[in-house]
Amino acid sequence: MVFATALEETFKVLDVSLIDWSSCLKVMMDCRFSFRHKSRLLYPTPKPCCCKRIHSDAKLKDPFSLAQKDLNHLYDDIKKELFVSKSELKSLCDYYFDGKGKAFRPMIVVLMARACNIHSNRDGDLLPGQRSIAMISEMIHTASLVHDDVIDGSDKRRGKTTINEVWGERKAILAGDFILSAASMALARIGNNTVVSVLSQVIEDLVRGEFMQLGSKENESERFKHYLEKTFKKTASLIANSCKAVSILVNSDPEVQEIAFQYGRNVGIAFQLVDDVLDFTACASQLGKPSATDLKLGLATGPVLFACQQFPELHAMIMRRFSTTGDVDRAWQYVLESDGVDQTNYLARSYCREAIRQISLLRPSPERDALIRLTEMVLTRDK
Repeated sequence: MVFATALEETFKVLDVSLIDWSSCLKVMMDCRFSFRHKSRLLYPTPKPCCCKRIHSDAKLKDPFSLAQKDLNHLYDDIKKELFVSKSELKSLCDYYFDGKGKAFRPMIVVLMARACNIHSNRDGDLLPGQRSIAMISEMIHTASLVHDDVIDGSDKRRGKTTINEVWGERKAILAGDFILSAASMALARIGNNTVVSVLSQVIEDLVRGEFMQLGSKENESERFKHYLEKTFKKTASLIANSCKAVSILVNSDPEVQEIAFQYGRNVGIAFQLVDDVLDFTACASQLGKPSATDLKLGLATGPVLFACQQFPELHAMIMRRFSTTGDVDRAWQYVLESDGVDQTNYLARSYCREAIRQISLLRPSPERDALIRLTEMVLTRDK
């Protein structure tokens, strides 16, 4: 059963207004969804793979272990891109590139690049352009975090004081802009117009997603569609388009590029859904930031939207963005008393199943298997 490869597309398929979420779940479980490409293996008869001869670490299926060699100098390379003579600007730009981040996005990009290379009958080594895309993905992501912290007024990020708290909002905004400009320069040097176009879409999506986050929808079904579209633009677009970009450099087949995009899209949405759950279930020390952050910012995420079905009084709170005294505490309690967390986790698992279905269309390789393993890590992470 496929719950939803893309819940926002579900509404278009069903073409009805689904207010009752219990009915909504049943309808989606019973429906067959149409996909842009039919589910057929691009490599239908698995053959013995030569991957073990290519990589000495082929026996390892842990995603981080397989990608480690290509990520060893990631942050040093980023700092070279951000080199400036002005010491304060350099300190600002280097602040989050201290090697303590998860490097989740570049890790996915590296594994996708190597999986696509092997699928295209090449060895698994990264092309220079693919290595650059992995680096650029981390730069764009970090720049977006710097800007997000200014917008949200956050004082903690990755367990440390935010840039805007240390240096002020104006300098933080300029630092984020500078990181984006350096990423754009690195992107231009790849010299592939299609790749430039694909990754430029990420910047547009980030801005549109931020604007979507500032608004809400009165209708419940439209509200969930709005939430998932915003989630794609703010989180999944970077992963999806970065995966597509590395596939473009090695394979001109649109189906392979679509597989890479859809894997990144589904894993990215699942990652954010789990993140939204952790805002209710993880303590601040695990997250590296205060819990209940989304409610305090006036944001209704998956657990709240699902809980609204059982506690209709949440509807008014959502529309006023939890701005009345006591709203945050009451909403928190309603979510914990509902099955909102469970349903959000279930939805995340459904996106991961679709990600597995997509990546399984590629030729078997250790990197492909690591990308499958990664979906489990996304679902079981606690920070």
